[in-house]
Amino acid sequence: MFRAVATAGEIEGAGPRRRSSCTACSPGPSLRRVRVIAAAEPTRPGWVYEPAVDLFDHAAGAEAATRAPLAERMRPRSLDEYVGQEHLTGPGKLLRRAIETDQVPSMIFWGPPGTGKTTLARIIANATGAHFEAVSAVLSGVKELREAVARANERWKLNRKRTILFVDEIHRFNKGQQDALLPHVEKGTITLLGATTENPSFEVNAALLSRMRVLTLRGLEEDELRGVLRRALADPRGLEGKVEVDDDALAFISLMAAGDARRALTALEVAAQYGGARVTKQSAEEAMQQRTLLYDKSGEEHFNVISAFIKSMRASDPDAAVYWLARMVESGEDVRFIVRRMVIFASEDVGNADPRALQVAVAALHAVELMGLPEGTLPLTQAVTYLAMAPKSNTALTTYAKAREAVAQQGPLPVPLHLRNAPTKLMKSLGYGSGYQYPHDFEGHFAPDDGLPEGLRGQRFFEPSDSGEESAQKTRLAELRARRAPREPGSDG
Repeated sequence: MFRAVATAGEIEGAGPRRRSSCTACSPGPSLRRVRVIAAAEPTRPGWVYEPAVDLFDHAAGAEAATRAPLAERMRPRSLDEYVGQEHLTGPGKLLRRAIETDQVPSMIFWGPPGTGKTTLARIIANATGAHFEAVSAVLSGVKELREAVARANERWKLNRKRTILFVDEIHRFNKGQQDALLPHVEKGTITLLGATTENPSFEVNAALLSRMRVLTLRGLEEDELRGVLRRALADPRGLEGKVEVDDDALAFISLMAAGDARRALTALEVAAQYGGARVTKQSAEEAMQQRTLLYDKSGEEHFNVISAFIKSMRASDPDAAVYWLARMVESGEDVRFIVRRMVIFASEDVGNADPRALQVAVAALHAVELMGLPEGTLPLTQAVTYLAMAPKSNTALTTYAKAREAVAQQGPLPVPLHLRNAPTKLMKSLGYGSGYQYPHDFEGHFAPDDGLPEGLRGQRFFEPSDSGEESAQKTRLAELRARRAPREPGSDG
C-alpha cells in the first residue's frame, strides 16, 4: 500500500500545510490531501507517492531492532559516540565543521570494511535534519536512482527538506549509473554520499569525482576497538552488562579484527552466545576462527600488496619480502602470478649483477608447478630471499628503454650492407655482406666493427653498473669500445 500526497496546487484555497498523522483522512483546509491506495492503482500526475505507515510493520520493525546483530544495535547515533577517524571528525576538522555549519558537500567515504562509512552518512543526515535515503549499488539501477531523485525534488518543493542519498558500494555502479547521478549532484537536488572500499580514482567517473570530496577512512586502532567493545558490553543496546570479558580476550579480538569494528563486535557477540556470562581468550579464539585477510584479487589491495612485495625485494629486505609473500599466499593469490612477478624482477632489478637470479626465479616457477601448495612455499621462499639478497641493477630496463627511444625517434634505419644476409648472387652483387668481419678470425674473437646503422653509430645504450658481476662487464666493455673503430659514414656503399 502507498499513500498519495497532493501537491500545493491540488487543494484550492488551502493555507499553510502540515503533515497529517493519519494516512486515510479526508482533506481539510490545513491538511495535505492523503489517501491510501493499492500498489496497482493508477497514479495521478503531480502527486507524490510514499509508502503508507502500517502499524503492524512498525511493530515488527521495532521488534527486529532488538534482534539485530550487535554491530547494528551499537551503530553510533552521533559524532560523540563515533570512534576513530579523528583526522575527519575531531574538533575543528573538516567533516565536523561541515556538519556543525550544516554545509555538507557531496562526498565519498573511502576505507576498509568496518570503519564507519555507513554510520557517518546516517550521523550526517540526523545532525543536519536532512531526509536520509539509502540504495545499494549491488541491488539498484538507473530506475531506482531516478525514483529517488524524483522523491527528493518533491520533498524539497513541498517541505523544503533536503535529501541525502547514500549509495553503498558506489564503485559497483557502471558508467551509465554514475552518469545518471551527475546532473542532480551538480544542481544540488541531492547531497550524494558514497561508500567504497576501492580506490575512487579507479572506480568512479572523473566527472562525478570532480564534484565530490573524497574522505579517506582508516582502520581502527586496537585501543579504539577495545573502547568499542567495552561500550557494547555495558550499553543497554548491547550486552547490558550481563557479560564479562577477560582482558586478554578483549586484546585478542581487538588485534585479530584488524581495524574492523564490525568484525570485532560480531566476534564478541558470538563469544558471548557460546561462552556464557564470561568470555575467555579461548572462547574469543573460537569465535574469531581464522580471519579472512583484507585482499581483493581485482581491487586496490591486490596492487598495494604486490607493490610492497616488489619494493621490499628491490630494497634488499628479505624479511619484508617474505612477509608480503605470505600475505599473498595465505589470502589465496594465484602463485603463478607471484612467481611471474619474481621472474620479471630477476631481470628488471637484478639483471647481470647476478645472472643466476633469473635461473633461480624460473626454477621456482617450475618447482611450484611441480609441487603445488603448501610445499611450494619452500622454493618460493628460497627464491624470494635469493632475489632480495642479490646485488641489484636495473641496466636491462634502462638499456632497452634507450634503444626503444632511438627506434621511435629514428624510425626503421636501413641495415648496414656488411651485416645483411646474402643467400643469392644478386644480393652479393648488390654488396650484401660485403666487408663483414668474422669475429672468430680475429685475436680474442673480437672484430672491431660497429653493428649500428648509420645515424646511430657511436650511440651507447648499454652502460653496466658497478654492482655485482656487472662491474667486470663494465671493465670489459670499456676495453672493447676502445678497440672498436667506427666505420666511416658511407663506407657500406
